[in-house]
Parts: sequence; structure tokens; C-alpha cells
Amino acid sequence: MTPVLDPKLRVAVLVPCYNEEVAIGQVVKDFRAALPQAAIYVYDNNSRDRTTDVAREHGAIVRVERRQGKGNVVRRMFADIEADVYVLVDGDATYDAASSPRMVQTLLDEQLDMVVGCRVHTQTEAYRPGHVFGNAMLTGFVAKLFGRSFSDILSGYRVFSRRFVKSFPALSKGFETETELTVHALELRMPVTEVQTPYGARPEGSTSKLSTYRDGWRIMRLILQLYKHERPLAYFSTLAVLLALLSAGLAVPVVLEYLNTGLVPRFPTAILSTGIMILAFLFFIAGVILETVTRGRQEIKRLLYLQIPRWES
Repeated sequence: MTPVLDPKLRVAVLVPCYNEEVAIGQVVKDFRAALPQAAIYVYDNNSRDRTTDVAREHGAIVRVERRQGKGNVVRRMFADIEADVYVLVDGDATYDAASSPRMVQTLLDEQLDMVVGCRVHTQTEAYRPGHVFGNAMLTGFVAKLFGRSFSDILSGYRVFSRRFVKSFPALSKGFETETELTVHALELRMPVTEVQTPYGARPEGSTSKLSTYRDGWRIMRLILQLYKHERPLAYFSTLAVLLALLSAGLAVPVVLEYLNTGLVPRFPTAILSTGIMILAFLFFIAGVILETVTRGRQEIKRLLYLQIPRWES
């Protein structure tokens, strides 16, 4: 049974788009039917087809973001739009609009800050094996670094509270924005959950903008950057241990030769080993200092997050 939402609730459906002429009309139509009270915003990201015209013809509010990249569009949408609940969805008609009332109601009933639409697919063309493997690998990597709370960190179908949207820094530029959204929730220990939703293939004539290897590498790089920023002691301690092991490996033959002969003929190796060990200690000290700085920054982020009302008054 589809939940009946409070008509006074201000819901905004946010649809970032780039060359989605074939699919955007169906997306707007489906979400209009699923969430009749919602304002549907389509943000065009320099499309070269009729995406904006089709979106307007179906009654969407169309706006433009000139900076290329999904992360740039999400940043602009979160800054511009005021609402109580935000539904973020791709404009490729692969996500199930009928699931959105249930996701919104879950957000409201459980007083959550984010509900992720966990993709369930039955068509191979909807979710290619390579993408499934990549998503599982990246999801597992994030779980190891930040804690396991999600099984699909790359889903583009999410529902947010106003508190989440207005506290999200939105620093990424491209498809790695989903990872940034996930880590933001994990770092502030926000109440979140997942809801399984059907995931279908793109309409005929629509093409994916996602590059498996290029965007996968960008996401992995972002995860490592976030790990360095949010877990500096663990990050720099790992580097310090690796350098210390290298230094010890270089020092062993020098020490053994000294014990046997009382001489140190390998001065360059000894100096190199000493320099690397000093560098290892510097990395560890940097991690300790940055951990203190990060703790203070996280406290400030948490306090700012708590100052934002969950719903717009």
C-alpha cells in the first residue's frame, strides 16, 4: 500500500540532467504521479539536446548549472532549493518513482536524515556485471574505512531531510558525489537507512554518462582523500609503519656487518635508512596533530548540523 503523505509537507524532487531528452519526460511524469504535492526541479548541465524543452513540456521547473559534473549540479540544487524533504534521482528513468512515497514516509516515521534506494535489478542491461562488481568493491572499501551502514553507496536515488541538505559541504565535482553523501552521513553519525527499490534499464536511445574505469578511479581516489581527511592518524600511521619497515630492512645488513666487523662501510645505506626512519616518525607526529585538528572540525560540523531544523519552519 502506497503511503499517503501530509499535503502540507514541502517535497522537492531534484533531477540533475545531461542529455536526457529520451528519458526526462517519463521521469517527470512518474514522479508527478507518485508525489503529487512535490515540486520537480530539473537542473540541466549543458545538455546538447532537447532535455530542457521536454522537461518544461511535462511541467518541471527547469534551471541551469553551467559547471560540468553531477557534483556541481548537486551543490547548486542543495544551495538553491528550500523544502522539508528532498528526493534526489537521476534523469535516466532507471529508478522506480513509485518507491518514493515509501522512502519519504520512512524518513518521516523514523526521523531519519537520509534514505538510500538500494537497487534491485532483474535485467543484466540495467546493471552491468562490471558495475555490480565495482559497486560491491567500493562499498566494501568504505565499510572497512568508515563502518558498514550501506550496501549500495553509489545509488543515485536518495531522500534527505533539510538538516542533511543544508549541512552537506558538497565538495566533489562529478559522479563521486554519491560517495561524498555517504561519508558525510557516516562521519556525523546521522540516522540513515536503506530501502530496496527496483532498478531498470535505460529507455531505448538513452546512453549512460558513467565511465566505468575513469569514474571508478575518481571515486576510489575520493575515498582515499576522505580517509586522509577524516582518519588522519590511521592514514599517516599506516604510511609511518611502511616507511619504518623499509628503513629497518635497509638497516639490517648494516647492523649485522657492524656486529661482525665493528665497521660501517655502507655509509650511504646507513644514512638513507636513518632518513627514512626520521620521515616515518614525522608522518606519525603529523597524524597525531591532524587527528586533534580533525576532532575539533568534526565537533564544529556536528554543532552546525544540529543548529539546522530537521524540517523547514
